[in-house]
Amino acid sequence: MQVARPEGLRSLSNDGTSFQVDTHSVDETISLGESLGRSFVGGLQIGLVGPLGVGKTHLVKGMAAGNAMGDVPPVTSPTFTLLHEYAGRLRLYHADLYRLMDPRELIALGYEEWCDDDSVVVIEWADRFRSALGDDVLWVELRPTDAARRSVIFEAEGKPARDCLDGLQAALR
Repeated sequence: MQVARPEGLRSLSNDGTSFQVDTHSVDETISLGESLGRSFVGGLQIGLVGPLGVGKTHLVKGMAAGNAMGDVPPVTSPTFTLLHEYAGRLRLYHADLYRLMDPRELIALGYEEWCDDDSVVVIEWADRFRSALGDDVLWVELRPTDAARRSVIFEAEGKPARDCLDGLQAALR
């Protein structure tokens, strides 16, 4: 299932570096993630922001499907393992920083080794470690608007994030 023309797609900036998409179900959130996964570029970091239960992992399920070459592995939250890796067109690292307390813990996990030209790093609770991620991040904030609906706000910082966002916007129009 793909969300070809989601309701509520609107630009939030004049330069195209931020926009918002409204989803109305878990399936639409996963489909939005799938479109995002097809738009991945190497070296991309994605910072996911939003409260518990808002759908961050559902969005990553879609990303893994859009990035996959062949069978899509089951995607679960890495809350207790901290990191999952998925094969695809690009290696997809999915980290959950909820349990970390200090940016040095992120570095100790090998974060810098995940970030290369043939990978994408998706981090749940990334806002807790904003300074450790640097300047090249696609920030994705999920906000609940009711029990099933979400506003998903994208903001690109840096070239890989802008390139990915351009691809996503083209796919959603």
